Parts: sequence; structure tokens; C-alpha cells
Amino acid sequence: MPASPLRLVVHGAAGRMGQRIVACAAADTTPWQVVAAVERPGHPREGADASVLAGLPASGVTIAPSWGCPADVVIDFSLPEAVSGIVAACVAKQVPLVVATTGLEDPERHAIAAAATVIPILQSPSMSLAVNIAMDLVGRAGTLLSRVGGRTDVEIIECHHRHKEDSPSGTALKFGSIVQQAMGQTRSAHGREGRPGARPADEIGYHAVRAGDNPGEHTILFGMDGESFSVNVRATSRDCYARGALAAAAFLVGKPAGLYSMRDVLGID
Repeated sequence: MPASPLRLVVHGAAGRMGQRIVACAAADTTPWQVVAAVERPGHPREGADASVLAGLPASGVTIAPSWGCPADVVIDFSLPEAVSGIVAACVAKQVPLVVATTGLEDPERHAIAAAATVIPILQSPSMSLAVNIAMDLVGRAGTLLSRVGGRTDVEIIECHHRHKEDSPSGTALKFGSIVQQAMGQTRSAHGREGRPGARPADEIGYHAVRAGDNPGEHTILFGMDGESFSVNVRATSRDCYARGALAAAAFLVGKPAGLYSMRDVLGID
């Protein structure tokens, strides 16, 4: 007998990423059943069939401001201001939650941390499997370079579509945090202009590009005397984030309460 489909709630289902979650779930190797598609009250797509929005045949699951049906896991790909509400709903219903929304502030992070004592939650600045593997590589590179001494300058360049609201990206900031932990930089520079003077050794430089429909690209440049190298990771479509979120959701089902990351999904020590 085939395994029963996992019952999935998609929060932010009418957005660009929500639609791709619905579409990719239909083609995923893990069997999924989208049982609810949630958007804010009064959303212009409220009442629309979520599958039709995603380019699939009608499923009868319509965009609604809430959900009350049984579910195995929730994926949230919405807006930062909506995160605390969906966290509270998942705690009340005792349903695992994947938080794929970026640009979170301290109130949302605190809500997630508190809820993780009650339900399993996975939160990551990027759902991309390639990005999370790149993060591991960057951490390893920083550790190796810090062992041998000498000066290494680190610059992080990220490119995204014109609609992205936060800058630099949460993924770029996570890359910076990984570098800082491995190498000990104490300050950041967000772009440069005028005559800022010579580059300090303890600085990480961030540069954000917003143009066109780029779904996401990050380059972490390590510059030494006489040589340099970079780690580059690039998305060619939003489906990589959708598939990563689905992998995270499948991983989370059946896990005990706790705060998980994509490192757990990938099995990175």
C-alpha cells in the first residue's frame, strides 16, 4: 500500500513562493495533500482555488484567512508581520511548522524560540539545499584560514529581484554570521562610497544588488595577499526554495519539539 499523503497547510499560498510550494508538492517524491491555503483576511485572491493559482487542475482547496482542518505540517512563506500569528496557531493546534519567511526581527525570533519548546519548528534564512551546503563550505573555509593566520578580507555580494524588500538578504547576513564565528570579524560595512579610507582587517563587507527577476545569488569572496577564492551559489528558479521547504517539512513530521535548521535536514554535523 502506498504511504498516506502528508497533509500540508501552506501559509502565504497566493504569493510567488506559496504558489510554487503548491505546484512542487504535486510533483514531489514525497506524497503531499495540500489541505489548506492561507492568506491574510481580505486578500484579493481569497476564495480562489490554490491549485489553479499554481497552474494545476482545481483541487477545491481555496485561499482562506484561516484553517481548522487536521494537518501534519505547515509551511509559512509569507511576511514577517504574519509569522507570530501562524506560530501561535501551530502551537494551539500542535502542528509542526517550517518558517521559510525571511526578514524576521526580534519579536518573531522570540515567538519562534518560545514555540519550539512545545512543537517542532524549522527556521532557516534560506530553504535552498545548495545555499545551506555553501554555508557549510564557507564555515569550513573560514576555520581553515583562521588557523593559518595572515590577513583575509571577506566580502559578501548578493543579488535578488526588484521586489525583495529586505537588504541585505537574510541569507547574506547568515553567511556573514558564519564567517564572523569562524574568523572573528567585529564590524560590518554595507556598501562603500566616497573616501572611507583603507579597508579595516576586522570588517565584513556587504553589497546588495536589486534588479530584474533574479531569484537569488550569493558570492562570498575571500581575499588574501597574492590569491583569492570565492564560494558562489545561484538559484535559477524559485523551485529550489520550494523543494527545500518541502524537504524540511517532510523531515519535521514526527520530530520532537525543538528548533531545527536545514543543517539537520542535510545531516551536517
